[in-house]
Amino acid sequence: MVSINELGFIRAGVAVPKLQVADPTFNCRQILDISLKAASQKVNVLLFPELSITGYTSGDLFHQRLLLEAAEKELAELLQGTKALEMVIAAGLPVRADNQLFNCAVVFFKGRILGVVPKTLIPNYNEFYEKRWFSSSVHRISDKISLCGQEVPFCENLLFKDAGSELVIGVEICEDLWVPIPPSSNHALYGANLLLNLSASNEVVGKAAYRKSLVVGQSAKCIAAYLYASSGSGESTTDLVFGGHAIIAENGILLQEDRMNLQETLLIQDIDIERLMNDRRKINSFMGNVERHDYQTVIFQLDHAAAAREAENETTDFRRKADPKPFVPAEKQTREQSCSDIFSIQATGLAQRLNKTGIKKAVLGISGGLDSTLALLVTYHAYKQLQRPAKDIIGVTMPGFGTSNRTYANASSLMQALGITTKDISIRDACIQHMEDIGHDPNEKDITYENLQARERTQILMDIANQEAGLVVGTGDLSELALGWCTYNGDHMSMYGVNASVPKTLVKYLVAWVAESAEPDIKTVLEDILNTPISPELLPLDQAGNIQQMTEKAIGSYDLHDFFLYYVLRFGFRPAKIVFLAEHAFEDSDRQTIINQLRVFYKRFFTQQFKRSCMPDGVKVGSVSLSPRGDWRMPSDASYELWLSELERMA
Repeated sequence: MVSINELGFIRAGVAVPKLQVADPTFNCRQILDISLKAASQKVNVLLFPELSITGYTSGDLFHQRLLLEAAEKELAELLQGTKALEMVIAAGLPVRADNQLFNCAVVFFKGRILGVVPKTLIPNYNEFYEKRWFSSSVHRISDKISLCGQEVPFCENLLFKDAGSELVIGVEICEDLWVPIPPSSNHALYGANLLLNLSASNEVVGKAAYRKSLVVGQSAKCIAAYLYASSGSGESTTDLVFGGHAIIAENGILLQEDRMNLQETLLIQDIDIERLMNDRRKINSFMGNVERHDYQTVIFQLDHAAAAREAENETTDFRRKADPKPFVPAEKQTREQSCSDIFSIQATGLAQRLNKTGIKKAVLGISGGLDSTLALLVTYHAYKQLQRPAKDIIGVTMPGFGTSNRTYANASSLMQALGITTKDISIRDACIQHMEDIGHDPNEKDITYENLQARERTQILMDIANQEAGLVVGTGDLSELALGWCTYNGDHMSMYGVNASVPKTLVKYLVAWVAESAEPDIKTVLEDILNTPISPELLPLDQAGNIQQMTEKAIGSYDLHDFFLYYVLRFGFRPAKIVFLAEHAFEDSDRQTIINQLRVFYKRFFTQQFKRSCMPDGVKVGSVSLSPRGDWRMPSDASYELWLSELERMA
């Protein structure tokens, strides 16, 4: 097994300890206990709340020298206690410097203070009176201070970089996040991909939701992971309640949170640093408004080699959900909204194409399978948008050698229920004649036998479109385009492809979503289509009239292929990482099965690019698309050896 660090992950934790106000000894003991627990779970970076060594609500006790000295003394003990831990820790401390007192984050690693980050935005409104005790970082004079017998960097613009990975840590404190341009925005532009916020944010009605939106939103704007730890149990309740809000977010996604916990909190997540950096490099506008700031980078080094050695002898512990259907939202309400949006985008794209070209008729081949069903439903909705009659949609059934009674009946029933114009044209005689013309034995059920049927169907659709001055609506989906599971100049070709950026796993959910609100007769047909095996129906049926040719038996599970497609295209992950994620997402699939199918994916993806280089127009609906005019520009003759070589080393 490989370690998660080798795959670009960093394990991060957010801790909210129980504390006692103005008792640094007790508080540091709590911080140490949680740090040891986190270290036992191989956490690399651990965050504690604002002023966690003294308590945020110490008030005028911050002017007591005894408290300040005790806080520094206990920090020194904490440094000793965590010296053996392979973990960067950030804790809150009041720091004396430049004739002032600063509210600071102390970042330390293996007994060494890496740096001290003073708070910049000091709130002094409503319930907050921090300016009574603390100065802003803008008033500091020194770049270095002495703390616990160490001379350490003292600056708001400090970054902490791991020498052995892409991890760069940036720190801000509470109010810093609540302003138009938080310090973390500049931290991110200067390289920080893991942002830490030590906070003491009290609870009032509605504030928690707003606070969460700030954290999640900032993680999205910064294309970063954002850890947020707010003071909790033990802070004074003289006037306020501190709920201990702990949040871990990554690039706009809430990974984990906890709040109002009277016990200590420890959240742990594996942060995908590689994923964040891949996105930053791809989105070139990310660095479009960098302003000049004086940043200092402090280097530390996590022992990734030791982690790799440990991983060889044990099952990899992974603290992150790997979704087996990354194109399909897991939460029902979100999924339904996504289906609604996607369906509307598809229909609107087609409606505008028809409107702008002045074309009245749409022509589709209807097979009774999922893809052509979705294309027909989209077309029907587009015509409703345009307030045009359904009779202007021409659906063509073209039974061939492998057409089953089930799919043929479903295609006919659906068209009849929608009230569109129908045509039924058998391709059997034309294909037999064509095989005779080119000297192909009809008993030879090879690629020629299959592809000539697909091309015959496309020719029929194109000719009908010419007859009717219509537009051929393509039915092929994103998964088929990725794998080249379509006949060149056959079903590969149309005049407008409405499913071109919809993966197979999502097609099923879209059809099911339409079925939920459909009229009973339409719903019945759609439900049977959803339960029909996926097949191109190009090879003859068995003796009982059942479909013999199953797509997923030939090329593997679409669930796996769509999983591969998502991580190859969306994030550019290497084979080793994709296999690792797939093992956690598909627990019923063994490692060798995953490797074998990923090998199929890479071979087909590379060798079939020539089909995508000349694919028809079709709108983008999600984050992954293969349009050669937009998202994916790849040479048709690129080599896949580099990718397969890594897979072979894993087999």
